[in-house]
Amino acid sequence: MTDDEVLRPPDISRWRDGNTGVDYVHRRGARAPGPHLMITALMHGNESCGAVALDRLLAEDVTPPRGTVTLAFLNIAAYAHIDPDKPERGRYVDEDMNRLWSAPRLEGTEASSELARARAIRPFVDQADHLLDLHSMTEGDTPLLLCGMTAKGRKLARRVGYPATVVADPGHAGGTRLRDYGPFGVESSEKSALLVECGAHFAAASAVVALETVCRFLAAFDMLPRNFVGRQQSDRSAGPQRLIEVTDVITITTDAFAFTYPCRPLEAIPQAGTLLARDGVREIRTPYDNCVPIMPARRLTRGLTAVRLGRVVESPAAS
Repeated sequence: MTDDEVLRPPDISRWRDGNTGVDYVHRRGARAPGPHLMITALMHGNESCGAVALDRLLAEDVTPPRGTVTLAFLNIAAYAHIDPDKPERGRYVDEDMNRLWSAPRLEGTEASSELARARAIRPFVDQADHLLDLHSMTEGDTPLLLCGMTAKGRKLARRVGYPATVVADPGHAGGTRLRDYGPFGVESSEKSALLVECGAHFAAASAVVALETVCRFLAAFDMLPRNFVGRQQSDRSAGPQRLIEVTDVITITTDAFAFTYPCRPLEAIPQAGTLLARDGVREIRTPYDNCVPIMPARRLTRGLTAVRLGRVVESPAAS
């Protein structure tokens, strides 16, 4: 990337003292009743596009015309160690914070930097009716809106309407993500959440996508102030959404995992049975024609997700 394509992470130290009693958590509310929305950034310290979006909202003191919005910078300790020249540096301090969002982990006796922060953030998550979690990714620059496996997740994705590629995906073997925490992952609850992968780590375009998604998320609930001037319309396609349903999650089970096929994110592999990878003696092949690899991993470590495999559905509504 050229210098003008590289995202320079903002100094967010001025947002340490919020109005909630917890560092880097801010709340804005209106007198008119409405839902409680929560927008989170820096679940991983090296995913600074979300920090740019929240920094812009706070700098302009954006207050919704109704309801309440909570804005939270999450893994501040990891963010202190990021390096745009080494995109994977600063992802976390002790463990992946986006694998901790279950009662057993949050209420257990284990200790880590990320668990301590997640426990401090949890009360705000419990109060939220709808949540948007901002991320970026290692491979691929096409933004993805991850809606989970629930019908309400797909409904919220349609309501937000951006980005254009929606992925209905199950969780990780390594632990529960914030998007799937508690009532968010239960169909019977009215609460819902989305995770957006805004683009590549430290790409300037990912920050534009993050802010555009935030604006559309607020607007979906009639909670975007009309006088907000910080919006920068993304040049990414905001046309009809397409839905990719994840059918297989390939988890690495040995120390000898290796891709044998050049898996390019979202590039359909034409033929069923194509050999994708070997995991020790196990062969991983495409289960059907036009199989779409989603977010193939660069770090091929036992216990982590190597790649998700999905099929395209015409639109979220079509399913």
